[in-house]
Amino acid sequence: MVAPSKKVQSGKRNDSTKVFKPSKKPFKKTKDDVAARSEAMAMQLEDVPDFPRGGGTSLSKTERKKIYEEVDAEFEAGDERVAKRSSKGGKLKKRVPRDVDELGSLFDGGLTGKRPRYANKITVKNISPGMKLLGVVTEVNQKDIVISLPGGLRGLVRASEALDFTDFGTEDDENELLRDIFSVGQLVPCFVLQLDDDDKKEAGKRKIWLSLRLSLLHKGFSLDSFQPGMVVSASVKSVEDHGYILHFGLPSITGFIKKSKDGSQELKTGQLIQGVVSNIDKERKIVNLSSDTDSVAKCVTKDLSGMSFDLLIPGMMVNARVQSVLENGILLGFLMYFTGTVDLFHLQNPMCNKSWKDEYTQTKMVNARILFMDPSTRAVGLTLNPHLVGNTAPPLHVSSGDIFEEAKVARVDKSGLLLELPSKPVSTPAYVSTYDAAEDEVKKLEKKFKEGNHIRVRILGLKQMEGLAIGTLKESAFEGPAFTHSDVKPGMVTKAKVISVDTFGAIVQFPGGLKAMCPLRHMSEFEVTKPRKKFKVGAELIFRVLGCKSKRITVTCKKTLVKSKLPILSSYADATEGLVTHGWITKIEKNGCFVRFYNGVQGFVASRFELGLEPGSDPSSVFHVGEVVKCRVTSAVHGTRRINLSFMIKPTSVSEDDSIKLGSIVSGVIDSITPQAITVHVKSKGLLKGTVSAEHLADHHDQAKLMMSLLRPGFELDKLVIIDIEGNNLALSSKYSLIKRAEEIPSDISQLQPNSVVHGYVCNLIENGCFVRFLGRLTGFAPRSKAIDEPRANLSESFFVGQSVRANIVDINQEKSRITLSLKQSSCASVDASFIQEYFLTEEKISDLQSSDITESECRWVEKFSIGSLVKGTVHEQNDLGLVVNFDNIDNVLGFIPQYHLGGATLEHGSVIEAVVLDISRAERLVDLSLRPELINNSTKEVSNSQSKKKRRRGISKELEVHQRVSAVVEIVKEQYLILSIPEHGYTIGYASVSDYNTQKLPVKQFSTGQSVVASVEALQNPLTCGRLLLLLDSVSGISDTPHSKRTKNKSSCEVGSIVHAEITEIKPLEVRVNFGQSFRGRIHITEVDDVSTSEEPFSKFRVGQSVSARVIAKPCHTNIKKGQLWELSAKPAILRVDSSELNDIQVKEQLEFVTGERVSGYVYKVDKEWVRLAISRNVTARIFILDTACDARELEEFERRFPIGKAVSGYVLTYNKEKKTARLVQRPLLDIQKSIATGGGCKTDNVDGSIPGDDATLFIHEGDILGGRISKILPGVGGLRVQIGPYVFGRIHFTEINDSWVSNPLDGFHEGQFVKCKVLEISNSDKGTLQIELSLRTSLDGMSSDHLSEASNNNVNICKRFERIEDLSPDMAIQGYVKNTMSKGCFIMLSRTLDAKVLLSNLCDTFVKDPEKEFPVGKLVTGRVLNVESLSKRVEVTLKKGNAEGQPKSESYDLKQFHVGDVISGSIKRVEPYGLFITIDNTSMVGLCHKSQLSDDRIEDVQTRYEAGESVTAKILKLDEEKQRISLGMKSSYFMNDDDVNAQPPSEENTNEASMECDPINYSKSGVLAAVGDFGYQETGCERQSVTSLALAQVESRASFTPLKVDLDDIEESGFDNDQIEKLQGVNKDEKSKRREKQKDKEEREQKIQAAEGRLLQNHAPESADEFEKMVRSSPNSSFVWIKYMAFMLSLADIEKARSIAERALRTINIREEDEKLNIWVAYFNLENEHGSPPEEAVKKVFERARQYCDPKKVYNALLGVYERTEQYKLADKLLDEMIKKFKQSCKVWLKKVQSYLKQNEEDIQSIVNRALLCLPRHKHIKFISQTAILEFKCGVADRGRSLFEGVLREYPKRTDLWSVYLDQEIRLGEVDVIRSLFERAISLSLPPKKMKFLFKKFLEYEKSAGDEERVEYVKQRAMEYADSTLA
Repeated sequence: MVAPSKKVQSGKRNDSTKVFKPSKKPFKKTKDDVAARSEAMAMQLEDVPDFPRGGGTSLSKTERKKIYEEVDAEFEAGDERVAKRSSKGGKLKKRVPRDVDELGSLFDGGLTGKRPRYANKITVKNISPGMKLLGVVTEVNQKDIVISLPGGLRGLVRASEALDFTDFGTEDDENELLRDIFSVGQLVPCFVLQLDDDDKKEAGKRKIWLSLRLSLLHKGFSLDSFQPGMVVSASVKSVEDHGYILHFGLPSITGFIKKSKDGSQELKTGQLIQGVVSNIDKERKIVNLSSDTDSVAKCVTKDLSGMSFDLLIPGMMVNARVQSVLENGILLGFLMYFTGTVDLFHLQNPMCNKSWKDEYTQTKMVNARILFMDPSTRAVGLTLNPHLVGNTAPPLHVSSGDIFEEAKVARVDKSGLLLELPSKPVSTPAYVSTYDAAEDEVKKLEKKFKEGNHIRVRILGLKQMEGLAIGTLKESAFEGPAFTHSDVKPGMVTKAKVISVDTFGAIVQFPGGLKAMCPLRHMSEFEVTKPRKKFKVGAELIFRVLGCKSKRITVTCKKTLVKSKLPILSSYADATEGLVTHGWITKIEKNGCFVRFYNGVQGFVASRFELGLEPGSDPSSVFHVGEVVKCRVTSAVHGTRRINLSFMIKPTSVSEDDSIKLGSIVSGVIDSITPQAITVHVKSKGLLKGTVSAEHLADHHDQAKLMMSLLRPGFELDKLVIIDIEGNNLALSSKYSLIKRAEEIPSDISQLQPNSVVHGYVCNLIENGCFVRFLGRLTGFAPRSKAIDEPRANLSESFFVGQSVRANIVDINQEKSRITLSLKQSSCASVDASFIQEYFLTEEKISDLQSSDITESECRWVEKFSIGSLVKGTVHEQNDLGLVVNFDNIDNVLGFIPQYHLGGATLEHGSVIEAVVLDISRAERLVDLSLRPELINNSTKEVSNSQSKKKRRRGISKELEVHQRVSAVVEIVKEQYLILSIPEHGYTIGYASVSDYNTQKLPVKQFSTGQSVVASVEALQNPLTCGRLLLLLDSVSGISDTPHSKRTKNKSSCEVGSIVHAEITEIKPLEVRVNFGQSFRGRIHITEVDDVSTSEEPFSKFRVGQSVSARVIAKPCHTNIKKGQLWELSAKPAILRVDSSELNDIQVKEQLEFVTGERVSGYVYKVDKEWVRLAISRNVTARIFILDTACDARELEEFERRFPIGKAVSGYVLTYNKEKKTARLVQRPLLDIQKSIATGGGCKTDNVDGSIPGDDATLFIHEGDILGGRISKILPGVGGLRVQIGPYVFGRIHFTEINDSWVSNPLDGFHEGQFVKCKVLEISNSDKGTLQIELSLRTSLDGMSSDHLSEASNNNVNICKRFERIEDLSPDMAIQGYVKNTMSKGCFIMLSRTLDAKVLLSNLCDTFVKDPEKEFPVGKLVTGRVLNVESLSKRVEVTLKKGNAEGQPKSESYDLKQFHVGDVISGSIKRVEPYGLFITIDNTSMVGLCHKSQLSDDRIEDVQTRYEAGESVTAKILKLDEEKQRISLGMKSSYFMNDDDVNAQPPSEENTNEASMECDPINYSKSGVLAAVGDFGYQETGCERQSVTSLALAQVESRASFTPLKVDLDDIEESGFDNDQIEKLQGVNKDEKSKRREKQKDKEEREQKIQAAEGRLLQNHAPESADEFEKMVRSSPNSSFVWIKYMAFMLSLADIEKARSIAERALRTINIREEDEKLNIWVAYFNLENEHGSPPEEAVKKVFERARQYCDPKKVYNALLGVYERTEQYKLADKLLDEMIKKFKQSCKVWLKKVQSYLKQNEEDIQSIVNRALLCLPRHKHIKFISQTAILEFKCGVADRGRSLFEGVLREYPKRTDLWSVYLDQEIRLGEVDVIRSLFERAISLSLPPKKMKFLFKKFLEYEKSAGDEERVEYVKQRAMEYADSTLA
């Protein structure tokens, strides 16, 4: 394009087209600019919409008329007004009429009656927030959606504004969420949120932010707004089985749409759809839709009276009537009283000619669709476009930039041309504005262009909603390769004209009119200081496009780039390895350069080698920013947008030489030397250079420094190991430790094996640890705690960078490529003498370097001396240190004899002596000698010839062997080593290092001359040891007190069955790691040591470094035997004794199959708080739960002591997981009894530590078993105890089963966590669907009594008796019980675990009871006497009155013999039930039942409305049951008509049975409830069980909560009621009777179905589907257990999102008062997110923040802390603890948790935590905190710190006996007798009150008795007597 013409245009292209073309504004304001702006203001007349509707005005009638006249005059003037713009005043004058015309259009002619002249149009100037528009989706991006709006506008929708709800998508798939639910071409209704001005100077660049949220579009809608047949928009909220739930953006209204039967229409959650309202359910507020596309497209909104403007929605189709034709459109009326306009581009025919007005006559009916609406002005725009009316977006068959040679002129308007483009398959309309019609101004288009002419046009842009293209006819638009921004491609070379130059660069213009910027750095190859001289405005130059981003084009004029023939790199996907291209440097750093390419692509040259720099040169001195460079792509990672480059165009030549690889041994010649490193020319095929840093010249730091000073260029280094390869540069090392083990040192993480020891070197030191590097870039990290044995040592003082170290591989994290190491000497000590060997070899190198200038003859003096030989010399000098000796014929060599080695001789100057050679130092030319007689006598006296020397050495070799342990004597102490003699082997001289690889900088152990040490022989005399015998001290290797044993050389062969000699490298709890052969590694399992499987501590006889004989019994697990895999060895004597000839017969097998009940044995290798872990064989392990190891509480308390590591333990197999080879054992035989429970298959999977996940573990527990248990919870009130008897098995101890005797508070002395011995009383199905185990702690039961309690229990048989059955009770019997519940009308008491009794208010006490709940609290022990026993209803009535309790003999009123069948009695109604009346017989306490069938001869429907309690009645005795104490009565009038008539007999016994006992089956359960309620109202008698294993079944809650009223089935079955007799007695018609019988039968069948359903739920029938769970949560909405089970079920189906939604539902559903239940859900939510969150830490944090707002924050913090501790996320736990300390700094428990956490992690800085806590805690909590901290120190930490804390608090509170008691208990637990007794002595020496002193003496006496020392017992008694005497005195 070209710049705007200077001439003023008569017309102007539609403003909205600015979106599609580049800005054409010049960079500087000119007069033409101002003129153009005024022109634009004048031309705005056509763009501002005239709104047909509006309100009133403040103008008078005359003023309004004048305004309209001016408006008409302005429009008639037309183009002439534009051409006459000359003065500012004139322009202002012309603007006023336009404004007035806008007002007139808003008034809709309401003021003068005139219609609007122009149709409404949307432009960037009049669009405003709040508008609703119809748009089409053109782009769907990750974070936004691009919408094409009417008028060619472009709007943006943020992802957050696309939907009303976003809770169905996770953060990971949020990027793909929009693409899933929106598609390009989709029509959507939009709401304008806001407008942003990117450039206030250009109104056409305003950003329009839209929203698709239905809550904004449907604002003002209600349920009444929806009408059948109406088209509405909705979003899919969820997908269900039969359809989709829809969301309208309204809070209380939901929608539903059915799935299509053929499955063709699959909707996704969040998808925006349109549907036709089919019907409305107003009760449930559900709107049902139909999504048939044809129906949606054809459905027309009906005319509804009272429809408001707010109910109009963009996209709604209406029937409209043409009201008038406007200048640029038509005016329509619709929906009775709404009007809207249609502009020219939205008519039915998009390519209509000038006669289009004739097509729209008044009153013509058309179908139109609402295009936009403005609520502020109530303006509505409509469209008649056939595609939009058909609910589809208009198709466009052209694209921007297309050129059409034969475009037909369809219509000529004042403002432009309408063209018909010959596109395929159909033609496309295009519009050319007056501005784009020609290069020069065209005043009258009609003269130049005629309809039907064919012209050449180029497409500028597109209007999606109109289906219209915007074109241009300018000749300049057809020039050049780039016309639009889409035509511009990176790397394009084009001519451009410089139009302006500034300090930041130049602005150039392409021939097509596009503008681009050439930055200052790209104006030339070199730096440009004066850009205006370089570039002249108007000059045409050749440029290359660098990139086009956001329609901003950047070009370069650098000749190298412009003329480059290399391929361009314009995207990261184009970056392929080996690609060579040009780029330019953007940034230079020390480590490399950043290089930029086309389109913003950037790469990095990462190393100095790739830069092509010489060592020591600086990149900034060689390169400069902006320099064009040729580079090669070495690697590219497209996902992370990383490109690695190299300036070395030819690839490295290292690969040419196969011998050059990591770990290879090479040689080289020194090229140059710097203070830090040596450059070496490596001898290889290529010309390679290597670098040896100063630290890598030797293993010993001092020797490395000395060698650095001696080396010179040209020297040859014969052995160097390649430790890293960087291009053509090699990193080399001369360390002997790396060269010797080059093949063993790993270069990849896959080559590492845990618990192996590898050589490496320190590459970096930080405060928190040490980095150790191996080969290449393989690096491990040793944390501070694992780097040194001394925790307080400073790392920088213990190690140095470059130090050779031995590293123990502790952990390997393959995912994160992290290696954790240990550098502790205790685990990394040397096992050979390589460290001292390297020292002597390096000494020889140093001496060779020093003597390089000396003649060869002068160096031969060393040959005259040999270690251990005798030499002659002359005393030259004597001083305090010893003698200096000269040697004949040897110059410049001295000998030295220390004082210790003079042997007591006194020598003078010049004396000739004969001494033994101890050491030779070539560098210092010094020989150490000795005159000690024992050394001289055992040395060969004639050493002149070499043959004798060889013989002597041979003899020594026969005596000493490698790995032999010897005792040695220190002869001389050197700085780096010791000179030793071995007396047992002829005082042979040996050498041992005093330090090791990892201890070079640490203080060494001090040795003295003459000291005896133990060492092992590691190398005999040979050239590699410089002729020395090398030893390894036990103090260095870590071996101590190992018996002397011979070690044999490793054998290289390794076959199954062969015997090898292995060296122990590591001892683990389960196995011994060994090395054997040539680099073979193996293990000896603990079960492969002894023949007897139960021997104690099999590894006690082994030591690290010891050599053992073993037989190979199995190859490593993998077939491909790699380095580091373990061979299986056996050291069993029986296997070793087998001859080689019998090896074929040996089959070393391991038992892998176990049967339940089988007895097995194993070794303890680990004991934690809950489990004993055993090793059964090499691959099979087992575990025993703590409660399965014993039943006695004392034994359980000593659980950890009873199972020391290595102990042999036997047990019986309970379960076995064959896949994981893990078994669970119990230590008691398993009995095959029918009544048992399964804790694995039925209830929960036994999976405590994850070793047996999902196994079929079955723990058999039988009635009568004696078990060990642990109190897990003390239930409130009289709930009793909840006791754990298995990993996931819990039982309940009833309140009456805790103690044998009736004591006032049986829970005294019990606490949570206490171990108890209990007996299984009953195993049954609970009412809530789980197995319930009833336990007892009563010692009087069989098997429960201890020896010392058996006699006492026998004496208390009566006291211990419990009434289990109601038949055991009889009236007037004395009983005892505990108050279970108290109300205003009385109380209930517990007689036993199965029986409860009722006490009326009148029977509570002899005196008046004012407040029963206060005088009879829950749990109170009461004594009373039975008043009445109702076996039928299982009810017992008791009195607590003393008169009754003291008792008279049994009243005669209870004797049934005084009554006879047929007697007429009088009484009062005691209770009215639906099935009959309970009647108390006058003058007795007996109660009889009159069934409702015996109440009257006529049928009684409702008994309760006819009779009332207390009413006096007369009845006849129908039946007496003396055995069951039951009386059946009848009240029918027929029974009393002829009392004297003998024939008037009562019904037969059988009939009366049925009459009195028959009950309505359905109402029967209700009667049970009412029976339990009694006279007190509602009474919940079921104990509250808070067991996590309970299952809530609300269908049976009412029955399970009460003791039901039962009728024996035997009585009902035996009763054979005769129907004929019933008819005679009742006089009932047979037809009515049969109907009643059928109705009764139906009721019975219905009840049977209900009972069967309940039975299935009760018989361990766990829910198996989501529907069953839904029923459960509806019945028990407040049960957290049900909700959590539901969540677990969904997790088992891998539906994590559903589990989350269930958690959210539970939190919304559970009652706000159920805080504990809600907290359980939150904890489950924590666990869910911790396991499945993404990422877990962030997900848990979000849930945690929510939970804090709804629950007690402290409980929530503790719950989350528990989750972290269970999942071993200690870092997060520590972080949370720090936060808790800040928030709850006055909580003692929180501080104690912090202390406990520190102790678990072996942190030393406990005192600082204690000090902080004491500052924060209130003073009254200090004692509690200090004492609890001290206890924790005793249990988990350091006992001495615990003692200090106790001592400190006792100094302040010396008279607190409770503190003394706790202190003493902790010391007694440790078991240090002297400390305990001294502490007792201190305690009893205090001056305390006698009561406290008695307590201390008693405790002292008990301790001494437990210790079993009779003398000490007497001593304590004597001290107590002395105290008593002194007190009395």
